[in-house]
Amino acid sequence: MSSNAVRLRLGLPDDAPAISRLARRVASRWILPDQPPDAGQALLRRLGARALRQNIRDGQRFHLAWLGGVLVGFAAMRDDSHLVQFFVSTRYQGRGIARRLWQRTMDDAIRRAGTHRFTLNATRCAVPVYRRFGFVATGPERPSPTGVLTTPMVLEAAPGRQA
Repeated sequence: MSSNAVRLRLGLPDDAPAISRLARRVASRWILPDQPPDAGQALLRRLGARALRQNIRDGQRFHLAWLGGVLVGFAAMRDDSHLVQFFVSTRYQGRGIARRLWQRTMDDAIRRAGTHRFTLNATRCAVPVYRRFGFVATGPERPSPTGVLTTPMVLEAAPGRQA
């Protein structure tokens, strides 16, 4: 199956359980091994359906990637400039889904708010992916307020870019 069969759409509050299942599964496999135990548990709580549903209601824009009836990835953007969460199912990694999902998320923020500077805090396993998207580290890896180890990164999109 190619990434062309993937359907992208905005997330709704009712999508929170599916988003949570995907995020917790991917986080357990890729993120938690590099994190202090308390930070990992705090992260899993923030990836619960109730918390994600509230984030959607509070205005975070969740872009979802579906393959048939299966949620295979999502990106969550706050304030049209800060990528809060970005997950692609392990089974579907390496198929271009992450790039399409990031492109859609970035284009949406540019269209909505004219954003040209994007930020995020990358976990260790995600730094190489974000570098391929054009992000650069702005500092060393450090613990977030919740203890999750992340690297701050930024992407300056070309000002003339059209969504």
